[in-house]
Amino acid sequence: MEQSWEPGSLTKVMHLLVLAGAWGMQMWVTFASGFLLFRSLPRHTFGLVQSKLFPSYFHISVACPFINLCILAPQHAWAQLTFWEAGQLGLLLLSLALAATNARWLGPRTTAAMQALQILEKERGLGGEVPGSHQGPDPYRQLRDKDPKYGALRQVFFRYHGLSSVCNLGCLLGNGLCLAGLALNLGSL
Repeated sequence: MEQSWEPGSLTKVMHLLVLAGAWGMQMWVTFASGFLLFRSLPRHTFGLVQSKLFPSYFHISVACPFINLCILAPQHAWAQLTFWEAGQLGLLLLSLALAATNARWLGPRTTAAMQALQILEKERGLGGEVPGSHQGPDPYRQLRDKDPKYGALRQVFFRYHGLSSVCNLGCLLGNGLCLAGLALNLGSL
């Protein structure tokens, strides 16, 4: 019969730091920096910053659950996993899969669609304004209504962006549940 071993203090600290660091990064990128940058930067500058920031963010979001899986997986006898242990491993696997989907598939496609949109917007003198600063009719809506190619590109962009956002929220939720589980099981650590 397989025996599980008791992790050392350094292993426990590494697990907690990686998990908490990933969750904190995800909270900041998801709920703070994006909104602050969107309201402060010209539209195309915001897109450029996001297109440079997100690949690193997504790859770090892949590395963190991978590291935690490498820390946790050898600690348990697989046949004797508790509900909490199996749940934590499952949440980390889910976070890994969602982050990898963002890093390798959705992120690059979202960026490519955004860049194609920006080319069409620049041709019409758009993109240099801070969102919400224009008066009168929305020039982006007018462009979407007049140019079917632009309208189709917007749909592609928002489809990939929406899927990417759902994956990101899934990672955030998975890491948050892992942290909550750790907090509830502090006595058994």
